[in-house]
Amino acid sequence: MSFSTLSRFYNLRLCPLFTQTPTFSSLFSSSSSSLPLTRGRASLAAKDSLSLATTDMVKAIRVHELGGPQVLKWEDVEIGEPKEGEVRVRNKAIGVNFIDVYFRKGVYKAASLPFTPGMEAVGVVTAVGSGLTGRQVGDVVAYAGHPMGSYAEEQILPANKVVPVPSSIDPTVAASIMLKGMTTQFLLQRCFKVEPGHTILVHAAAGGVGSLLCQWANALGATVIGTVSTKEKAAQAKEDGCHHIIFYKEEDFVARVNEITSGNGVEVVYDSVGKDTFEGSLACLKLRGYMVSFGQSSGTPDPVPLSLLAAKSLFLTRPTLMQYVVSRDELLEAAGEVFANVASSVLKVRVNHTYPLSDAAKAHEDLENRKTSGSVVLIPNSHSSV
Repeated sequence: MSFSTLSRFYNLRLCPLFTQTPTFSSLFSSSSSSLPLTRGRASLAAKDSLSLATTDMVKAIRVHELGGPQVLKWEDVEIGEPKEGEVRVRNKAIGVNFIDVYFRKGVYKAASLPFTPGMEAVGVVTAVGSGLTGRQVGDVVAYAGHPMGSYAEEQILPANKVVPVPSSIDPTVAASIMLKGMTTQFLLQRCFKVEPGHTILVHAAAGGVGSLLCQWANALGATVIGTVSTKEKAAQAKEDGCHHIIFYKEEDFVARVNEITSGNGVEVVYDSVGKDTFEGSLACLKLRGYMVSFGQSSGTPDPVPLSLLAAKSLFLTRPTLMQYVVSRDELLEAAGEVFANVASSVLKVRVNHTYPLSDAAKAHEDLENRKTSGSVVLIPNSHSSV
């Protein structure tokens, strides 16, 4: 589907910086002449970055043992030059996500110890591998997903995993939206396709992904029910388009959903909480409803007997973004749609918390203790005063 068609479907305006926007493929083609970048913004950073291209040591967060936030160590690491098909990027802003906590704890297994966490960042290309076209020093690019390792001042990335960042979108905003935004896109559009008239339940409605789910689903014409823990988060969720707020610490969310839907239940539940909400989420679904479990901030849910699903012919899925952006075209379409929705104000991005990269442990502690709302971003220390 073309960019223009998608924009009309969501009642979006085309972002004015995209001078060539007939399709997602052309929006992010490998030809350098068609990259929708304004290089002026990166010119000063590029000059600084050029001198760093030969630097062998940079600062990064390293994990030598699994555990709490205290295992995140601020260390010198060695970085080489990009090989064929790679780019070297000096990070300007780094997104913090719960998946980083899962890897730090060992819920998800890193390939080896020690490792550098982080799945999302925006930065300036400082060096390009031999034979690579379509990427230039000074390009502002973003990535989300693999390879892990964004908690670093600089990193080497496969060129086919980065996408250009529109010049109208601040790097801090882009870094906060790539992983969560593309996750929201596949959850609402591909995992289960939300349509006008649907009623959905979003747990942690004021969280990073939860906030975007409420906004985007509301724009699609769905009735959104959201669970939150505080009055402050309730106010944010309501602003984001959440039609019904449930205080899960004070109310039985299953009973409230049943009341709100007149006993019919919801078409889909988006559950990133896990153990504490999983069984209740299943109980909130209508016949042939979809249970989308995409996180476990409260712990891994207990095993589910198939008979529990059979009672209402329910569908259960545990999706991850990586399986929905397998091809370059899928990646470009997802990123393009997210950036278009940001540019058209369908999505309001709240970067409510920024920390110096060296304080990643504090960021993790606050995230796990639910002291944050919206997005959390780490700023490399060389940029923290900017």
